[in-house]
Amino acid sequence: MVGVTTMYFLGQAGHEVTLLEEKEALGLEATGGNAGIIAPGHSFAWASPRAPRMLWDSLRGGETAIRLRLGADPRLYTWGLRFLRECTSARARRNTLVKLRLCQYSQRMLDAVARDEGIDYQAIHRGALYVHRDPRELEAAQKRMALLAEHGQRQEILDGPALARLDPVFAPVQGKVAGAIRDLGDSSGDSCLFSEGLARVCREKHGAVVRLGTRVTALRAAGDRVDGAVTRDGVLTADAYVLALGVGAPAIARTAGVSLPIYPAKGYSSTFPVKPGGLVPSISGVDEQWLVGWSRLGDRLRLTSTAEFSGYDWSWTPRNFASILRLARDLFPEAADYGRGEYRACLRPMTPEGPPILGLARHRNLYLNCGHGHMGWTMACGTARIVADLMGGRMPELDLEGLGYR
Repeated sequence: MVGVTTMYFLGQAGHEVTLLEEKEALGLEATGGNAGIIAPGHSFAWASPRAPRMLWDSLRGGETAIRLRLGADPRLYTWGLRFLRECTSARARRNTLVKLRLCQYSQRMLDAVARDEGIDYQAIHRGALYVHRDPRELEAAQKRMALLAEHGQRQEILDGPALARLDPVFAPVQGKVAGAIRDLGDSSGDSCLFSEGLARVCREKHGAVVRLGTRVTALRAAGDRVDGAVTRDGVLTADAYVLALGVGAPAIARTAGVSLPIYPAKGYSSTFPVKPGGLVPSISGVDEQWLVGWSRLGDRLRLTSTAEFSGYDWSWTPRNFASILRLARDLFPEAADYGRGEYRACLRPMTPEGPPILGLARHRNLYLNCGHGHMGWTMACGTARIVADLMGGRMPELDLEGLGYR
């Protein structure tokens, strides 16, 4: 997603662009495993005063929003110390507002690109629901969400009956929830469809080249410039390079002497066929107690769960999807055929602070667009436009320095 959107804005600005993709198709990693929610209303930084307790509880076997699995990787501990340093109220507020501004800007860019290029990505523009089962948690969430409301996010508070009126899928189960906060500006859609459509636009309108099955193994640097991308098919040269490799970015950056504070947060994603005539959620959302997100993507229902720091491990077992299936059968029992799921694990590239890393690296022609974490679908168009502007010598529309962006 991040690579394709960067290719688009560079091509639109008149650059000749080649995209190198390791897989045999686009969107097979984190892009294909997200919850489908475009969520400025969920921009909170993970590093917050609540996070250390969550990590401690997870080590003791608790079900928490952020989980930690200790291992032998020293990068986890280096990254983790930086993460803990960000867990103050002041830093959490600052990082949240940086993420929020990036998300809001990106959503405007996404809407404009989809409209201008006629890309159908099964979008639903009805906001997103942040559902709470405990009245006290709902009240506490309203106080947290007020920060986003102060900075442009429109919200409404729904009790159980109001939630059922808004989306009939909740009518049979309204007694199980205390209510929800609906962020009216959020939306949802299929990021893979968007990426495929945008790549087609890049090829047909801007002459961009997409090289699938091309794995970058290193960057070849000389002095203050990068002079080649080393691949299994040889060295490819260009005037400028953008590193947008998700969780693979730190390893490749190190080959050019660049250290990136990015570590994978593992999540689990499942997709089920919608039952004909079934009672299916029409608005995307998150169950804030059971830690499961959902969205309808055409004739499929996508559900995701978990943020687990356990290294570069893509494996999964059926047990990892227990919470997803429990929620699906509890809230949406007639929505989909839960016996025919597609399951996968995905790794999200997290920075300790939360906002992604953008702009020039230590080399004059190496630009960074990485570290989007769980907000890649939401942030991709905005950060791609920012990086394309910087590469073209233009001042980005979003004042990053004014936000205190690093």
